[in-house]
Amino acid sequence: MHWGLVKHCLKASSVVRSGPFAVKREQRCWPVGPFHRRCYQLPLAMNIGLSASLGARHPSTPLTPVACPTSTASHHELCLHKPVMVKEIVQHLSPKPGQVFLDMTFGAGGHTKAILSQAPDISVFALDRDPVAYGIAQQVSETYHGRIQPLLGRFSQLADLLAASGVEADTFDGIVIDAGCSSMQFDMPCRGFALSQDGPLDMRMDGNRYPDMPTAADVVNALDQHSLASILRIYGEERHAKKIAAAVVQARSIYPITRTQQLASIVAGAFPGAAAYARKDLLQRSAHVATKTFQALRIFVNDELNELLKGLKAADTFLKARGCLVALTFHSLEDRVVKRFLHNIDFSESPNLSARQKIRQGLRKETENVGTGLPQMKALGWSSIQKKVLTPDSQEIQENPRGRSAKLRSAIKL
Repeated sequence: MHWGLVKHCLKASSVVRSGPFAVKREQRCWPVGPFHRRCYQLPLAMNIGLSASLGARHPSTPLTPVACPTSTASHHELCLHKPVMVKEIVQHLSPKPGQVFLDMTFGAGGHTKAILSQAPDISVFALDRDPVAYGIAQQVSETYHGRIQPLLGRFSQLADLLAASGVEADTFDGIVIDAGCSSMQFDMPCRGFALSQDGPLDMRMDGNRYPDMPTAADVVNALDQHSLASILRIYGEERHAKKIAAAVVQARSIYPITRTQQLASIVAGAFPGAAAYARKDLLQRSAHVATKTFQALRIFVNDELNELLKGLKAADTFLKARGCLVALTFHSLEDRVVKRFLHNIDFSESPNLSARQKIRQGLRKETENVGTGLPQMKALGWSSIQKKVLTPDSQEIQENPRGRSAKLRSAIKL
């Protein structure tokens, strides 16, 4: 990638990734301290002065391109991964003959296949921003004789893609969103998502569709220490963000950071040797100390939280009344976005109320407006199917450990 293009793209990102929830360095309005975990004004995008952070430094070693599998056999192997909470998703969608559904994150097609298996004349529009997943969707569509309509693009492009396919608003009987990174992306070292396998530090879910889009390597080599720490603290909820950012800046002054395990080693080196695997995951297994760093970079590079919100808004537009929306998330940042959207919690409000208080406040305002001629609040625009968030049962976690952190929320559009 030409470094001039990288500089231009990163400069542009200070505008593109702003918006109503931006974090501005000079205001320092992002949540800190113990209240962070309950913050409902989580920034969906950061405006941290990227252009000022770039400087004139040019990495001496470019990102090494690695060919990803594209053959039919490779696609078949990628389809072997297990989808998460399939039974619960199908149960909530309750597919019936002749209905039309939208799978906004096709991946390897596990959820789509489960929906199609419920009746012979069900059809599914399958969206994914990953070209590899799009290729799988095209192949699976042939197997199901055109009952799958593959779409290649991001959540923010969904409205245009559906319009181009002749789909109007209030069309789908059900929509499923499986947010985050797919298993096949983690399993392909050439994509740069996993720290357990060495590969180029890429992390772009779009692959090479946008050559000018900065990679994770561009981010860690270009941003200043303060900006890196902000990304790690907000998107990774990393308590030691400053320490890790300092280690990254020191390491890149010697040699550019271009590989996944290179970055993992740098992060581990910022801690005592015994601390590298001292953290535990939800199954009480040892977790590498760089896990949250990789999560933060991935979310930032792909603008995942902004995309998720745009996807939810698009789902609201194209879902029929009484249609079902099922959202599957894998970390607290995604879950907060979904929860606030379904409860119509104002994203611009300061985090001074709990979610329950905000919901009650919205319902109270809605009740006050009844009979006054004023427009009623849209707090009742969604009706939750279950009272609490659902998580995988112990048997599914044992069979598919990657789904251990999954949270499922579903609601009916009123």
